[in-house]
Amino acid sequence: MKSFFPVLAFGLTTILSVSTVAAPARAEEKKAAPIHVRGSIVTYAGSTLKVKTREGETVDVALADDWKVASVADAKVTDIKPGDFVGIASLPNAGGGDGALEVLIFPPAMKGLGEGSYGWDLKPDSSMTNATVADAVKGVDGRTVTVTYHGKEKKIAIPDGTPVVTIAGATKDDLVPGAVVFITAEKAATGPIAHQVVVGQNGVVPPM
Repeated sequence: MKSFFPVLAFGLTTILSVSTVAAPARAEEKKAAPIHVRGSIVTYAGSTLKVKTREGETVDVALADDWKVASVADAKVTDIKPGDFVGIASLPNAGGGDGALEVLIFPPAMKGLGEGSYGWDLKPDSSMTNATVADAVKGVDGRTVTVTYHGKEKKIAIPDGTPVVTIAGATKDDLVPGAVVFITAEKAATGPIAHQVVVGQNGVVPPM
């Protein structure tokens, strides 16, 4: 199986595949929205990943014929620059506005994919915003970014300590017991069928 991230530029098929890491299913496709499996690998054999989920359940995840694998690498808040395309999971703040739970800085080749703001299942009431950074201003309690999507603008505070990552390469050899994974899958009668697997490496875990 080929690496999910063979070159920085990506092939078109890979780009479209990656975009579903943080993108909703399009209504016109009339498919069920993808489901997400978060947890740690118990075993990997053949075309099946056995995962202990964050909820404590152990599930068998079938790997689709076209499945891809990637990892994440550490980045810094100061790496976020105007013009970057980012995916930010956030929660509403009690005092108004949104506070980031995590930030994914997409490679330039993926700019614009999955653009929008929509519900996300990282935490109850969380949302995911895939958008372009308009500006990034250092504030007293961290950094606040202004992002734009489809002509709309949204300000999101990024508290100190918020995980910030970017996409990195991986192979199936990285799918070892104990590795933390974030899996985008489709729901089936036999269980989840995965199309994308993002696996933690070098102490960096997928925060999505």
